[in-house]
Amino acid sequence: MKRKTFLKTAGSVLALSTIPTNIFSETLPNKIKPKRLKKGDTIGLVSPGSFITEDSLEEAIESLELLGYKVKYTNRILNKYGYLGGKDKDRADDINEMFERKDIDAVVCVRGGYGCARMLDYVDYDLIKNNPKIIVGYSDITALLYAITAKTGLVTFHGPVGISTFNEFSVSYFNEVLINANSNLELLSVVEEGKEDNNEYQIIKITEGTAEGELVGGNLSIIVTMIGTEYDIDSKGKLVFLEEIGEEPYRVDRMLTHMIQAGKFKDAAGIVLGVFRNCDPDKDDPEFEDSLSLIQVLEDRLGSLGIPVIYGLSFGHISNKFTLPFGIKARLNVSQEKLTLIESAVV
Repeated sequence: MKRKTFLKTAGSVLALSTIPTNIFSETLPNKIKPKRLKKGDTIGLVSPGSFITEDSLEEAIESLELLGYKVKYTNRILNKYGYLGGKDKDRADDINEMFERKDIDAVVCVRGGYGCARMLDYVDYDLIKNNPKIIVGYSDITALLYAITAKTGLVTFHGPVGISTFNEFSVSYFNEVLINANSNLELLSVVEEGKEDNNEYQIIKITEGTAEGELVGGNLSIIVTMIGTEYDIDSKGKLVFLEEIGEEPYRVDRMLTHMIQAGKFKDAAGIVLGVFRNCDPDKDDPEFEDSLSLIQVLEDRLGSLGIPVIYGLSFGHISNKFTLPFGIKARLNVSQEKLTLIESAVV
């Protein structure tokens, strides 16, 4: 189906569960929920990591306009400084400006790549706290989401970037979380079309059980780099969600080992893994012919932690993406392969 036609028909309402909301002891301090989106709102586009091309910018604008939004951006958005989208302060100034401007209702990152961590010291967190808005992105954007939530308490969103595939699945959850503001929203994963025989895309129950807690997480590589910084998030009592792309199993092993040794899973409520795309070993490479598989690494490192763990839910560098609120209470049920948001993420 053509992109324009598909986007115009996307956005079906998903079935909701009737599980009652619970109270949690481990919550983010001074939690702030941003105002919900509505059709016709103006979205500010930013590129806080890698640079974007004019074609990518046009693609993002087209996608968001077809979903019913107005789009604005500054004259800095096409800046380029090597592999970055301009100098660090300029990229941070774009973030600050979008939160300060009264004509901008929400902020969407055009892409990830690399660079968000470099500009965190230039972000005006007091300004953001006093002008709370939705901000959405994933991958390298994890660093920015961590910093904003850690410094302000603002609920942020791990979800599509501007150049993502806005298919019916992704748009439906985008709408349910950011527009409809439903509590008790069931997030039901699907295996990507054409990936039914690919182990990386299967849902695998590593440790059975149920768990409740606020969602925190994002890209594994980025989360590991946040440990020990002022922008790190306490994982005690939390549901830690992780995704990754293009890392060999031994590198995934190393990063998970780092998190274990740093105590990031010690008091966590549970672990929710998305799709770790292209992270299985290349069996055609003699160096990796005897490698552990991705799933073997995940089971070995996470299976003995004594908390519920599931792999393969619909988030990460894949077409079908949940929009996961960073800091919102959720329930994981491994046997049912289900994650439920048990409070609304916006007001």
